[in-house]
Amino acid sequence: MTFCIECDEGIGIEGFDPKEVFEKAALASLAHTDCPYECEISLTLTDDPGIREMNREFRGIDKETDVLSFPMLDFKTPGDFSNAEDSFADCFNPETGELMLGDIVISADRMKAQAEEYGHSLKREIAFLIVHSMLHLQGFDHIRTDDRTAMEAAQELILNTINIRREVLYE
Repeated sequence: MTFCIECDEGIGIEGFDPKEVFEKAALASLAHTDCPYECEISLTLTDDPGIREMNREFRGIDKETDVLSFPMLDFKTPGDFSNAEDSFADCFNPETGELMLGDIVISADRMKAQAEEYGHSLKREIAFLIVHSMLHLQGFDHIRTDDRTAMEAAQELILNTINIRREVLYE
């Protein structure tokens, strides 16, 4: 597996190693869907202005968001890798043979604000955002109610699997 992590200038995360959380959350997300491939995934930590610019450029939405997902694959069924070698042949890195799953971009500003708003740790918030985005990279969505319910259940199961549970830090 190849996990690339990049932090924009001035972005600092204290108290834990974001790459360690990234790898753990990503691997658990891939295990959840029984992904049979070694994958290449990138994570960029930016600030609100950086993610706002990307959101405007790629989605036509001129506002900040917490996380953006840029999948390389178009799944007919979420998490179904059964025909990946035929359907996604151009998505395998010719040098490593790894499936290039996609890119995740997280606003450290929004991540910190949401951790405080929801009363849990920064580590829990980044893990949640990574799992959420990893599911998007594997074809999951939350537009329709039944899809949202399935995605939320998967998120909670994956986070529990890696022992990152909801915790209340303040009342």
